[in-house]
Amino acid sequence: MSAAPDPVKLMKQQVGKAAAQRVNSNSIVGLGTGSTTAFAIQYLGERLQSGDLNNIKGIPTSFQASVLAKLHGIPLTTLDEVDRIHIAIDGADEVDPHKNLIKGGGAAHTREKVVDSLAEQFIVVVDQSKLVETLGSTFPVPVEVLPMAITPVMRALESLGGQPELRMGVKKDGPVITDQGNMVIDTKFGAIADPVALEKTLNNIPGVLENGIFVGVADLILIGELQNGEPFIREL
Repeated sequence: MSAAPDPVKLMKQQVGKAAAQRVNSNSIVGLGTGSTTAFAIQYLGERLQSGDLNNIKGIPTSFQASVLAKLHGIPLTTLDEVDRIHIAIDGADEVDPHKNLIKGGGAAHTREKVVDSLAEQFIVVVDQSKLVETLGSTFPVPVEVLPMAITPVMRALESLGGQPELRMGVKKDGPVITDQGNMVIDTKFGAIADPVALEKTLNNIPGVLENGIFVGVADLILIGELQNGEPFIREL
């Protein structure tokens, strides 16, 4: 007897699929990182294979996205080759009612911010657990830092009232290294009263490459919810 499908996985699949449905032929697509976006990439590949979609090219935000795109037959391009990104699909770790996000649970937020900000339409795919009233309520802010600057940056983050912690690898000794060869400091600020100001302040610390606060970037949030055990998608 086969196991019943996991409702959370089913929900992520449906949200990823709903986002992939919004991609049109002849477009450049930003391919985000993470488990929900992985389903969107898979479904884009299926639409290409079936002929439902033609002539799209992906711009990956991470090594993971690049590997998945190749696996599912999505041709890739680079920011040097294109003059616009029509649509980007990506996940988030927190979403507030103003569509502001915290991203970077997968340590890809620097490249994600570049690609997602350039997209004419940026669609965020999440499940209901990622919704918060105020950013910072449940998730620390990931800050990507040059390895040489780790100690001074941690001091600077503490002086801003944050609780910084160097992200360590799982099944790997030592710190997580990003696709750019840097490290990530996860910083708890608690509820963030002014995400606009904090995003700028963090990026002004010497040695910080980018942080995971995304303000005013998301256009559409697709939220997967379970209603009576069935996956349901609503828009924000």
